[in-house]
Amino acid sequence: MKNTILSLSLITLLMSCKNEKKQMTETNSAQDSIALIERAKAIHDRVITLDTHADINVKNFTDSINYTQDLSSQVTLPKMDQGGLDVAWFIVYTGQDELTDEGYKKAYENAMDKYNAIHKLVDDIAPDQIELALTSDDVRRIVKSGKKVAMIGIENGYPIGKDISNVEKFYDLGGRYMSLAHNGHSQLSDSNTGEADSIWLHNGLSDLGKKVIKEMNRLGMMVDVSHPSKEAMRDMIELSEAPIIASHSSARALCDHSRNLDDEQLDWLKENGGVVQAVAFAAYLNTEKAEKRAAFKKEVALTVMDSMNVAYLDWSAVRELKADEREAYYEVLQKVNPIVEAKLKTMKNVPEAVNVSDLVDHIDYMVNKIGIEHVGISSDFDGGGGIEGWNDASETFNVTLELVKRGYTEEQIGLLWSGNLLRVLDDVQAVAKKLQS
Repeated sequence: MKNTILSLSLITLLMSCKNEKKQMTETNSAQDSIALIERAKAIHDRVITLDTHADINVKNFTDSINYTQDLSSQVTLPKMDQGGLDVAWFIVYTGQDELTDEGYKKAYENAMDKYNAIHKLVDDIAPDQIELALTSDDVRRIVKSGKKVAMIGIENGYPIGKDISNVEKFYDLGGRYMSLAHNGHSQLSDSNTGEADSIWLHNGLSDLGKKVIKEMNRLGMMVDVSHPSKEAMRDMIELSEAPIIASHSSARALCDHSRNLDDEQLDWLKENGGVVQAVAFAAYLNTEKAEKRAAFKKEVALTVMDSMNVAYLDWSAVRELKADEREAYYEVLQKVNPIVEAKLKTMKNVPEAVNVSDLVDHIDYMVNKIGIEHVGISSDFDGGGGIEGWNDASETFNVTLELVKRGYTEEQIGLLWSGNLLRVLDDVQAVAKKLQS
């Protein structure tokens, strides 16, 4: 009996020790997690966070509806504050239309509306909260002042028409990078979309496009290769006297999409001294996960849109719409998406979403392939971008947290978030100064 009691006591003691050890392990693990988060927050506060691609809708830049408010758009000033996003490159985007004088005129007017909207935000609506930057020195000065930073990128050179003097006009309005094509061949450059049917207009850059590259070098405007074809990128690298950028592209080795850069293109970019901004666009990060999730989400969206008497259009159909029709459709989707996402949260067996970990997988790959000095970060917010964990500007910290988890140092995180891109901007402007002299 005595031995039985001793045995039971020993078992009880061992179980108690095991439970105490488990509790200690869990406590230490929780403390480690808290310490890691606090370290990530401190790094996030100290580095300059810069997103090279945020699309805009001019209807959100009026006296009554604007970015000082908590709008449904993925980027607003309150969301930038909440997520600790310092710099947003607002995009003067123009969809590709016919290569006619009428098409160029309409595109130019559309571009000017977007320039005017951005200037209205920084000059009239919220000059005490956000300021336009034209140089890296401007960025650092404005961030130090406590204000947010606006910069301007041009997505599609189509609005230039056939008048090369428009490049300087766009530069004077604040444009500091430009892509010569979007989804469809422009008068300047072939688009990556030519891969779908192997039909090309210029087999790279047109003669006018080559002149535009030289003019961008002369002015100090970065050349963006995210949408043009691979052959056009080859032409740009051969012609440009300054480093180039891919403002929102990821690694094709991890996700085989024509919008991403393959290993050869990444090597070109490294040799050129440029930078590729990994983009938080689900379809460019993990096609399999994105398609599974999209198919499931589509079924949910169909029921929601049917109840709203709205037709569902897939991406290829949306691309065929005229620019104003496409913009109107995106406005409808902005109302539908929150309803769909809310429904998904209540459902079981929902396919996993593309997330911040997938984004950083691409960053890891490109850092290992071409070096950390040539990689950056972008969202493509309000233009199709957004992933689980970084679905709007308010969640920007989560990217830094994942980078810290992966072992990146504060210096490296600073390079990824802004240092590399601003270095390229400096290099491009130095080349321009030399050319002008």
